[in-house]
Amino acid sequence: MKKFFNGFNFALKGLKYTFKTQLNFRVHCFVALIITGLCFYLDLATAEWLWIVAAMVIVLMAELANTAIETLVDLVSPEYNFKAGIVKDLAAGMVLIASLMALIVGILILLPKINHAS
Repeated sequence: MKKFFNGFNFALKGLKYTFKTQLNFRVHCFVALIITGLCFYLDLATAEWLWIVAAMVIVLMAELANTAIETLVDLVSPEYNFKAGIVKDLAAGMVLIASLMALIVGILILLPKINHAS
């Protein structure tokens, strides 16, 4: 059981490291909190909540993966390396695609509700 609970401790350390060192992760967390409040205010249906939560989680997971990849690349290639740069760019592209998907989901679900509320 100790190993099981240590796994949570390691995961929390990773989240804390990412939150502390990555501005984009903090921005995404802040936006997720704002969107969550807006969703409560707009009284979303369960299916709408599922899409919004899935989009937010995918973005945060992409940010965590990007941080892991960048940290590993920096470890194995401390000096400039063209291919290491490509790996980092690919990881950043992953976050960009996830963020665009979340934006589209947010627009499709929230914009009609905001327009209807006003």
